[in-house]
Amino acid sequence: MLNIGWFSTGRGEGSRGLLDFVQKRLIETGADARISFVFSNRERGEAEGSDEFFKLVDGYGIPLVTHSSSAFRRAVEGRFSAHRDEFDQQVMDKLADREADICVLAGYMLIVGGKMCRQYPLLNLHPALPDGPTGTWQEVVWSLIEAKASETGAMVHLATEEVDRGPVISYVTVPITGPGFDQHWESLKGKDLGQIKETEGEDYALFQAIRREQYQREPYLLFETLRAVSQGEVLVRGGQVLDASGEPLPRSMPNGLCLDRQIAKAMQEDPEKRTG
Repeated sequence: MLNIGWFSTGRGEGSRGLLDFVQKRLIETGADARISFVFSNRERGEAEGSDEFFKLVDGYGIPLVTHSSSAFRRAVEGRFSAHRDEFDQQVMDKLADREADICVLAGYMLIVGGKMCRQYPLLNLHPALPDGPTGTWQEVVWSLIEAKASETGAMVHLATEEVDRGPVISYVTVPITGPGFDQHWESLKGKDLGQIKETEGEDYALFQAIRREQYQREPYLLFETLRAVSQGEVLVRGGQVLDASGEPLPRSMPNGLCLDRQIAKAMQEDPEKRTG
């Protein structure tokens, strides 16, 4: 049984949706994996969004561990970055008796320090292909538009001190040209992207179309990655991603598992698939 630790600030609908999606499929598929605890850097009663998230956790009967980063920030007079390792140590102390073979960062709104990255194999879901843009999903989408990219995707990688650049475990590709996109790319010609950001922002049709394609696939990517790890298709050990025999990934898999086929099949068979 693969024991999964789930790290999330639990700010809003996206965090709830991702946890609900993965937990339901763990149950429905009889996967040899379980979410053994959820950790949040907010306490109960601290924010409405996280309280809704905690209700979902409680409803599934998953143990919840909390430690407020806001309270910690006040205690260190706002100098959080200078005390990041101290906060992480407090979190690790709270989780010392919790089982976790692997952990997931799913809407966890803090940068994790090096010590915690070494303590736990932390899986991070990033909305870009390996070697693609870094940053928030908003920054990624604007970078794709600026570069006039023909495809994007999402990846699951090990969190390291180098943000969004740890060893890649898996990825899914998403074409962003063709039907549903070409008209938007055509409308961009001759226009100033900076002005579009100011006037339309994230409501811009091309921005919305790209994000929708990413968003639909991200929960499937995370679940299929956890399933692959639980079945030993790929191993995560000592800060490395290895093949099923414990050897470094072959040259044919430089970026881990390509899960395009599995995700396309899962989405086709899922009557409740996300639509954005």
